[in-house]
Amino acid sequence: MFLRQLAGLLKPSTLNTLIEPLKIVPLTSRWSNPSAAFANHRWSSSSAVAPLADTKSTIETVNKQLETGSEGRLFAVVQLCGKQFKITSGDIIVVEGYWPPEGGDRLRLDKVLLAGSKDFSLIGRPLLTPGLVDVQATIIEKTLSHTRTHFRKKRRKQYTRINFYRTPQTMIRINSIDIKRKLSDSASGEAAGEERFF
Repeated sequence: MFLRQLAGLLKPSTLNTLIEPLKIVPLTSRWSNPSAAFANHRWSSSSAVAPLADTKSTIETVNKQLETGSEGRLFAVVQLCGKQFKITSGDIIVVEGYWPPEGGDRLRLDKVLLAGSKDFSLIGRPLLTPGLVDVQATIIEKTLSHTRTHFRKKRRKQYTRINFYRTPQTMIRINSIDIKRKLSDSASGEAAGEERFF
């Protein structure tokens, strides 16, 4: 009963495509191997997956790009004051909240989570090795944000409060992002003795 109602809802062309594999397979093999009937109608996901490249050849390719300077414009994801920023050289970022450095100070941002270019990405676990990526920045300006309103009200209680506040902001210009040294083949050997930031 249900199949008759379903057949009435489907287009004839759709119905033929569903029934066609069942006509090809003999009746005896239909129940012993039901997947054989639909084998040529399935999309094979394994053919769509690109084979993984050899790790050593990938590291050699990245090192070759770094030697010749053909890596292009680098980007990085850095952690600063509890927030993450995706930056490139020349960017200006705004850090909210109190932060001690004064205007004109030069900084080196150490907490680099990720760095890369158009052809490769170096991903840290959670941070990249200290000294691998050098991010230089300069404090441009320390100001207050625009005036924000904090409004509270309790209905039927004659309670309303309006507070205005401005948070301190620091504007930072990213001067440069550089990868300082070659990548090594054994990342596990370096990780044992390195200093870690949290």
